[in-house]
Amino acid sequence: MAASAASTVAAAATMAALTLHRFSKSNSSFRTLPRLTCSLSSSSSPPLKFNISFAPPKPKPKPNPGPETDPEDDDTGPDQFLVPWIVRGEDGNLKLQTQPPARLLNAIATAETGSKKKTKKSEKEVKATTTSPPQRSKAARRFYNENFRDPGTRLSKVLAASGVASRRSCEELIFEGKVTVNGSVCSTPQTRVDPAKDVIYVNGSRLPKRLPHKVYLALNKPKGYICSSGENESKSVVSLCDDFLKTWGKNHPGVPTPRLFTVGRLDVATTGLIIVTNDGKPYPVLLFAGDFAQKLSHPSSNLTKEYIATVEGSVYKRHLIAISEGTTIDDVHCVPDSVELLPRLPDVQRSRLRIVVHDGRKHEVRELVKCAGLEIYSLKRVRIGGFKLPSDLGIGKYVELNPENLKALGWKS
Repeated sequence: MAASAASTVAAAATMAALTLHRFSKSNSSFRTLPRLTCSLSSSSSPPLKFNISFAPPKPKPKPNPGPETDPEDDDTGPDQFLVPWIVRGEDGNLKLQTQPPARLLNAIATAETGSKKKTKKSEKEVKATTTSPPQRSKAARRFYNENFRDPGTRLSKVLAASGVASRRSCEELIFEGKVTVNGSVCSTPQTRVDPAKDVIYVNGSRLPKRLPHKVYLALNKPKGYICSSGENESKSVVSLCDDFLKTWGKNHPGVPTPRLFTVGRLDVATTGLIIVTNDGKPYPVLLFAGDFAQKLSHPSSNLTKEYIATVEGSVYKRHLIAISEGTTIDDVHCVPDSVELLPRLPDVQRSRLRIVVHDGRKHEVRELVKCAGLEIYSLKRVRIGGFKLPSDLGIGKYVELNPENLKALGWKS
């Protein structure tokens, strides 16, 4: 009986100790507890005494207070951290709440996702970005031209552009000592000159200061004419533009007659579209970005050329497949872009093929048709790039190209 009573007292003391410990933990004012003594008196046994003492709780380290906070003002307990928010309500009065304002929560969410609203530029900013470059005075332009401008153009190119002769013939004239620059004989074709400032004589004749402007003509080449621009060629494509050159002096007084040549070649039996110009040099090997002829005729430009081939006999599917597979020309396998059998015309008994190529190899279309087992009766070029031969342009006639036509040919300058 005494043992059960002793266990009951011990359990009660333990519960009391736990309760006091929890109470002391939740309330910081209770740091130490007095010693408790429990006794049990019984007539049959001596009294039992329990000495119970509690150690003070270990203080938790407090964070360093900020410069504007006082550690004595921190009345919050260790288990609860309350941040008051003072906001202005809809009625205009200030009130205290435990939740942060909705506007702050939205700002935090926007900052975390990194999304920013696009702001429209003002009219002043748009005008500032689209303003034209400043205009320089005449004195500033003259100073730039005299000190920083390109040193000039090669002498042989200037002579050829002035219509003296071909570039190769002009180089021969320079080597022979028939060209003087500023009173001195010049024997180097690579000499840089400026016709507007330098005095140039060729065979005793003064070279004009003004060079002819660029000329671009689209000509419908007839059969039997060659593209060579030699002086001894009687049936040259350039000779078809003689009337244009004869009226040049009347339309452009004081400007030398330009020297024209063809861009690329069409063989003597091929007719159709060909370009005649004085911009660049004929039959280029290298590509010069500033010359129209080089840009138009070089394979890197990838300009497509469309031909209409009239063939002997009937054309079957196997012929079209053979042409589309291509052929080898000068160790290069050439494949056409497209091959199409055109419907027969009522007044033409022969079959017609539309063949589009871009390589520009010599006799490419004729070789493609020949390897397919067909024979060409006539061949005509009708398109270069995006420029088509005008349907109303007669054979042997020409038309001057406008900026839109040049853009269709791929010339952006």
